[in-house]
Amino acid sequence: MQFNIKEIITASMVLFAVIDIIGSVPIIIDLRQKVGHIKSEKATVVAMILLIVFLFVGESILELIGIDVSSFAIAGSFVIFFLALEMILGITLFRDEIPATASIVPIAFPLIAGAGTMTSLLSLRAEYEVQNIIIAIILNMIIVYIVLKSSVFIERVLGQGGIAVLRKVFGIILLAIAVKLFRTNLGV
Repeated sequence: MQFNIKEIITASMVLFAVIDIIGSVPIIIDLRQKVGHIKSEKATVVAMILLIVFLFVGESILELIGIDVSSFAIAGSFVIFFLALEMILGITLFRDEIPATASIVPIAFPLIAGAGTMTSLLSLRAEYEVQNIIIAIILNMIIVYIVLKSSVFIERVLGQGGIAVLRKVFGIILLAIAVKLFRTNLGV
């Protein structure tokens, strides 16, 4: 078991970019407005557990049910695509029910521990030591917790106009991420 600061920093940066919790602020604020309170602790812990478990058994589970990593990533790209459309167009695609809390779905999964993050974990696992990836996950979850806990403050600072602009801008960025994830894993 060897800790490597360079591996921890690199894995942390990769996960930070893929999780994109700062870019998810408009989604988090929108969800909080729809469902009320978001349990930051619960969302963070569930996401962390999902990521760590997937780090160890993710590829085996996908193989067991006959799904390759690329197909998993493409499915995740569709979820991200529809979230982006909701943000850009100001529409609601998932109307069937409003959950009592958005802490687990869609915040812990698929927003934080989504297909992109899980696919990235499998890639990191091929290159880095597991303990360094776990530390990177924990560091990212600390940042996620701080952002989730600060969403009310962030909303107050930005105001309705600022949130609307951020929602559209990050919706387009999210759309681009979905297209990239789809295109990269299509194998064409």
